[in-house]
Amino acid sequence: MSTRTESDPEVRRRRRRRLIHGVPAAGPIEQLLKVVVLAIFCLAVLIPFLGVLSTSIAPARQVQQAGGLVLIPEGVQFDSYKALFAGGVVTQALLVSAVVTIGGTLLSLTASCLMAYALAQRSFPLAKPILMIVLIGMLFSPGMIPMYLTVKQFGLLNSLWALIIPTMVSGFNVIVLRTFFTNLPDQVTESARIDGANDWQIFGFIVLPLSKAVLAVIGLFYAVGYWNAFFNALLYIDDQSKWPLQLVLRTYVVDDTQIGASELGATSSELVPPQASIQMAILVVSVVPILCVYPFLQRHFAKGVLTGAVKG
Repeated sequence: MSTRTESDPEVRRRRRRRLIHGVPAAGPIEQLLKVVVLAIFCLAVLIPFLGVLSTSIAPARQVQQAGGLVLIPEGVQFDSYKALFAGGVVTQALLVSAVVTIGGTLLSLTASCLMAYALAQRSFPLAKPILMIVLIGMLFSPGMIPMYLTVKQFGLLNSLWALIIPTMVSGFNVIVLRTFFTNLPDQVTESARIDGANDWQIFGFIVLPLSKAVLAVIGLFYAVGYWNAFFNALLYIDDQSKWPLQLVLRTYVVDDTQIGASELGATSSELVPPQASIQMAILVVSVVPILCVYPFLQRHFAKGVLTGAVKG
């Protein structure tokens, strides 16, 4: 059985890593302990989600016998999902959430990028005062009553714009984008100006293509915020047909309000699956879209946050 010597490249690499980081290498027991701890945390996350998913697809008889929670389904039935997408309140809420999330994210990215790019220009005389206003806005947010009166004054009550405009620009995201734009090499923009490009051409054809990582991260922040928001809808939306999915989730799952055949668009109450299956299916529908988007943006996440938040 061969042993590694000091001349082995792998040994030298590990030794150099220990010297750089100033910590000893983890032994077998320590590595095993890390694996066990990580496995426990993973199970703590996966088991509840598995219970939610299993309950949503389990047969109605098994759900009723289990009292509302099934970990291992005896079969797979999609009756609860068919009921949700039958054209009732959940289907309408899903469309509203999709419109608000996609439209709001695009508008927020556009407004934040334009504002951050303007604040990153040294020639802009009002950059520092506006930046100070942004920082103050991050520290002191308006209260619920002033926001409601403002939304009412602009005639946005019972409108989907009430779910977008009040939270369209985030001061934190503007600061991150401004820092990233400030750190871009000046030689790139200066050479473009020499070639005759104006500010809009520089912004659209040079700055934005170089900012894909930070734009992906900021877009994810905005999208998750719009998708998970329910409090603005609770304040500003009285029309049930304009409820987003998260408000439906709060009403029929968190508050445990019974959802009947009329809300689901079913023709008879006999066709409605058990309430537990419906509630778990709503949870799955509200979680899955973000889970599907996040893996595609994960590789940009660390790079975008670090390059946008660290100067130099």
